[in-house]
Amino acid sequence: MDNGLDTGFDSGGGGSSINEAPLKATPANMEAEKAVLGSLLIDPDAIIKIANFLRAEDFFRERHTWIYEAVLLLHERREPADFVTLVDELERSGRLEEIGGPAYVTELINSTPTAIYVDFYARIVERTAILRRLINAAGRIAELAYDESKDVNEVVDRAEQLIFGVSESRIHRELVPIRSVMGNVVDRIDFLSRNQGNLMGVPTGFTLLDKTLGGLQKSDLIILAGRPGMGKSSLALSLAQNAAQRYAARVAIFSLEMSSEQMVQRLLSMEAGIDSHRLRMGEVYEEEWPILMEAANKLATTNIFIDDTPGATVMDIRTKARRLYAEHGLDMIMIDYMQLMSGSAGGGRNENRQQEISYISRSLKGLARELSVPVVALSQLSRAVESR
Repeated sequence: MDNGLDTGFDSGGGGSSINEAPLKATPANMEAEKAVLGSLLIDPDAIIKIANFLRAEDFFRERHTWIYEAVLLLHERREPADFVTLVDELERSGRLEEIGGPAYVTELINSTPTAIYVDFYARIVERTAILRRLINAAGRIAELAYDESKDVNEVVDRAEQLIFGVSESRIHRELVPIRSVMGNVVDRIDFLSRNQGNLMGVPTGFTLLDKTLGGLQKSDLIILAGRPGMGKSSLALSLAQNAAQRYAARVAIFSLEMSSEQMVQRLLSMEAGIDSHRLRMGEVYEEEWPILMEAANKLATTNIFIDDTPGATVMDIRTKARRLYAEHGLDMIMIDYMQLMSGSAGGGRNENRQQEISYISRSLKGLARELSVPVVALSQLSRAVESR
């Protein structure tokens, strides 16, 4: 028997004996699913309220998935979704009889008194879909954990990917037709046209660079390469400091070369305008102390997070970045520098260094895409480039 809107769970049928643990009901709510579809057929404009977050695969019953897909197709073609148009669309797709025929469409309409609460019904459907995805992810994690042949660090990383994938399921998409992306692109161009001078990416504080790049764009991997001693770290720190201090960006810095104290000292030197060597030696004049303390207080209020784990692996960085993203939010990642990273916990034991660096680059790009933040990675060039 259907439990209705109160529980949000489908009974799923079946029984159990006194000595057996009862089967857990699959999270689903048939009344909410039917109410969503009925609302869409009563009010043609109801789709506008839910299309941005409710997906066809969020429905538990396959026939409800097909009906919702048909409504979306009608909406894309700017055709109203009602009894006549929906039945015609389902008939053309060969699914009318599979969903229960015109009689079931009529049932959906008659069982929904009003479309006012369509977004409420849709949120119930979305919530139960997320719960089902969590159950599926938990099952896959259990399978991985039972496989003793797998490296435990890889299992933990994969488990985090699965759980993170559920929480971020509204961001990730399968292959999509260009028409579904075009609206966002046009809106972005329109916004920039009406807000000349505003940046869509994370500002760097360098006017010419921001004008050229439009800021550091989400999902981009930016490689900052140069020979030793050419100021890569200083430039990268300036980018991070400007973004965090002037524009309140949340920045994660993974320093594989310097300790967190050294990193903060360089930031303090840049903010106070006092030579870094003098700070290392404690050579601060009396009149500079107020300036130094003011700089320290300013930096202390920024959302800069530093990790100085030496020899960090891609997995280490990915795990910590995900956690920071979930707990505090994240706008930018900086890594200093790539050649000091390891591709895996084993240090790339089955691959040469060139392959490992290639893997690191691909993984960092994947991280940028996954979290939708720019990743700035420093890379050391050999001095041999001077002879070319």
